[in-house]
Amino acid sequence: MNRLFYFSLLLIGLSSCYTKPLGYYEPSKVSSAPDYAQERYWAALPTTKDSADVLLDASLKDMQASSQVDVFFLHPTTYTGGLGKDNRQWTAPVDDAELNEKTDGGSIKYQASIFNGVGRIYAPRYRQVQLQVFGEYETEKSDYAEAATALAYSDVKRAFSYYLEHYNQNRPIIIASHSQGTIMAKQLMKDFFDDTRIQNKLVVAYLVGIGVENDFFKTISPCTSATQTGCFCSWRTFADGHIPKKYISENTAIINPLTWTTEEIPAPETASKGFIIDDKNGAYEGLLTARVNKEKGILWVEKPKSPAKLRFVVGKNYHIGDYNLFYMDVRENVQTRVDAFWK
Repeated sequence: MNRLFYFSLLLIGLSSCYTKPLGYYEPSKVSSAPDYAQERYWAALPTTKDSADVLLDASLKDMQASSQVDVFFLHPTTYTGGLGKDNRQWTAPVDDAELNEKTDGGSIKYQASIFNGVGRIYAPRYRQVQLQVFGEYETEKSDYAEAATALAYSDVKRAFSYYLEHYNQNRPIIIASHSQGTIMAKQLMKDFFDDTRIQNKLVVAYLVGIGVENDFFKTISPCTSATQTGCFCSWRTFADGHIPKKYISENTAIINPLTWTTEEIPAPETASKGFIIDDKNGAYEGLLTARVNKEKGILWVEKPKSPAKLRFVVGKNYHIGDYNLFYMDVRENVQTRVDAFWK
């Protein structure tokens, strides 16, 4: 597992403006493990009112109450070292109200909500690794970084086990994740779906924002079409033509979420079903182009100049917009794959 985490973590870009963890990782000082029998340790549940229920465009409907499919969503890093009295710990305290508000108002609202039109959304809180811990993998503190990451995954694994036993009720499952959440989801897929008895329940996995090797799983392949099921979709988004100096792998699975193919032909603006940048203006349709770079395992996007300026996407690394740039495209594709799964 350590090698899995190490090579996954190398794919996350770091910013020096965030506070580094204080001292050395001490397991005796981490916050208590979340009890997933309690609703407060879930950022989203289909039976509670939460940010995953939000409808960010007037055309959308929340169908969780009647859905026969589940979505298990793992949120990205929201613990960046700037919150509360525990802002320099290696792993996040799951009871920190300010941190949970940040998670709910960000990733859950603008990413997990994509799936409320087709699935019942389950999103656990977990003792996520503080952002700067990833940088410690290349220092003398690498053993501590591994231990902190393993702790975060232990929460995710327990949450999924609890979900299977108490919530799933034999429904088909979609796995969705972003960034640190995808690091966790990759291992989760290995442990629970890869050549196991419940693999046939997997509709699709959206493993976004972190590279996933084409042959990472033994029996689960990258998706290559819009209707394929039992596979995984993955992409990492950068400005058109930009090649990052790090985090490149020639064996990385990559799909274009405008066309849902791996072809390197640019998708025209007309293919874009709509990106969302806030909760006021709805979806902007037909303004985005994207193309696959198979050699580098990345997705190139030409940022639209008008009418909407993508304020949340700065520089040439569009990591923060991996989902939002394709909000309506992913939402439609989920329904397409669910329909194909039932057939």
